[in-house]
Amino acid sequence: MDPLQLLLAGLTGAAVAFLLPRLLRGRSGHSVVESALARIDARLDEQARGQLEQAQSLRLEIEQRLSTGFDRADRTQADVVKRLALIDQAQQRLTELSSNVVSLQEVLADRSSRGAFGEVQLHALVSNVLPAGSFKMQYTLSTGRRADCMLFLPQPTGNIAIDSKFPLANFRRKVDPRLPAAERQQAGKAFARDVKTHISDVADKYILPGETCDSAVLFLPAEAVFAEIHAACPELVELAQQRCVWLTSPTTLMAVLTTARAVLRDAATRREVHAIQGHLRALGTEFGRFEASIDKLAVHIRQAGEDITRARKAADRITGRFREIDELELPAMEAPSSDRDSPANAAIDSPAENLGRRLANPSSVADEPSVQAPGER
Repeated sequence: MDPLQLLLAGLTGAAVAFLLPRLLRGRSGHSVVESALARIDARLDEQARGQLEQAQSLRLEIEQRLSTGFDRADRTQADVVKRLALIDQAQQRLTELSSNVVSLQEVLADRSSRGAFGEVQLHALVSNVLPAGSFKMQYTLSTGRRADCMLFLPQPTGNIAIDSKFPLANFRRKVDPRLPAAERQQAGKAFARDVKTHISDVADKYILPGETCDSAVLFLPAEAVFAEIHAACPELVELAQQRCVWLTSPTTLMAVLTTARAVLRDAATRREVHAIQGHLRALGTEFGRFEASIDKLAVHIRQAGEDITRARKAADRITGRFREIDELELPAMEAPSSDRDSPANAAIDSPAENLGRRLANPSSVADEPSVQAPGER
């Protein structure tokens, strides 16, 4: 063989010996890489699925929270709208109330309107507490004066007049904060004079001996006026007590009317008690008559019992006689007629004749002494 060929063959063999292990190692490394890549792909797929699931659950939770938030927002908006409507209604009521206050001030500013306002309030209070026949509005007295209300109470209380007109002009000026202090102080003094004069007028007009009781009621249609008089004008309260004029507000007048209703109820109860006593007395009289009738009936029953006892004794005696007759032995031969008709034998009767005589005259049997039967001996 050619040396060159040998050299080439040796080089080729050396190259094959050299490259064959490397090629074998290259194939095994490629399979390892492929298996690693497969595991990496599997892990990536698993992580991708987990992240996808987390993303879906997060999306669902976000959607649920958004839905809940939207519902709450809707409810809040509805509540806000409702509250705004209530606020609008309250605003309207405040507007109406302010207009009513203005109209009330106008009413209280006028004397005649103020008197009508007090009368209406007084009528409402009285009619709600007392029965219809126990009071009268606009009652005319014997002097020609007219009381706003007259309460008809039983004696010893009597009739009580109530006046509902009251001067409020100076009181409104006294409590007006827009006026200067000096003017308000002057209005307070004028208000005290007005109250003093009105107390005297009520005492002179509505306290009439023999027609009304020894006191009258002055109704103040405002609690503030009543409180102001008792707080700032104690001399007016003392004057009213001296003149027997009761100062009342709507609250205190309710207490007075409640007391009057109790008095009326007590009087009605006493009247009913007297009627009940009359009925009981009449019932007692009737029962006495019934007792007398029962006594008479008892006498008749006792007499009937005695008669029955006597009749029973007579029946027993007759029965005994019959038994005695049954036990008698009749003689075989009768006595001669001459002997029977003789005076010596006239008193001696045969048993048959004796029986016939007794049956013909039963009264004689009852008068005779009882004869015991032979069996009873």
